[in-house]
Amino acid sequence: MTAPITAPATAAPPALEVRDIAKRYAGKAAVRGISLRVEAGEIVGLLGPNGAGKTTTINMILGLLAPDSGQVLITGLDLARQRTAALAMVNFQASYAPLPGNLTVRQNLLFFARLYALAQPARRVGELLESFKLTALAHTRCGLLSSGEQARVALAKTLLNRPRLLLLDEPTSSLDPATADDLRRMIRDLAARNGCAVLWTSHNMLEVEQVCDRVLLLARGRVLLQGDPRRLAAEHGDASLEDLFIRIAREPLAHGVDA
Repeated sequence: MTAPITAPATAAPPALEVRDIAKRYAGKAAVRGISLRVEAGEIVGLLGPNGAGKTTTINMILGLLAPDSGQVLITGLDLARQRTAALAMVNFQASYAPLPGNLTVRQNLLFFARLYALAQPARRVGELLESFKLTALAHTRCGLLSSGEQARVALAKTLLNRPRLLLLDEPTSSLDPATADDLRRMIRDLAARNGCAVLWTSHNMLEVEQVCDRVLLLARGRVLLQGDPRRLAAEHGDASLEDLFIRIAREPLAHGVDA
């Protein structure tokens, strides 16, 4: 008896694939052909000085800006053509975008759960309150919480829709060292346990070395260098990732980036 022929397994698409995206403002290039990939369960750092193009890149991945050229794929879905389905796989957190302080923890989470059109919003909120040890704070207004508690609520909010891709823009910038370490641990566990991909921006190079599997260094809208954050500096003759970051920020022309 002949064994049945089975089709070869196809690899899952990356959580995020950015193909040669570019964006100009008033004739000036903000992003000049950036390409990157983030696989499931991977944490990738997007680094660069102010004005390097990080925020513009994130806004294009979130669909807030349309690239002038290039393509953004989220779990294989083309953001330009399958916007609703693609963005359902994504969530975002930034320290500069706090949750409404006049709403309680539970009210905030329920509001966003309904905004994401979850089938059982109260049940999902209850799961996250318990998972993030927020049950005792459920009826406390977010504006009365400590910065660490607010960060935990914000991270819980980003997981409501069980995203495949999480964009984190300076998520620990306002936190004390102990609280920031707790948040980093939560995010590493999330990526390892749930296979959630993370694109993380930070100016804290020690944090990047602790958290990220890979980093991309941007300057003037281009990716100049990428690699393992624990080895990248030595590979380019610098004593630390921070030294490499400073050199790139001060001397982008030396690395082939024109004005």
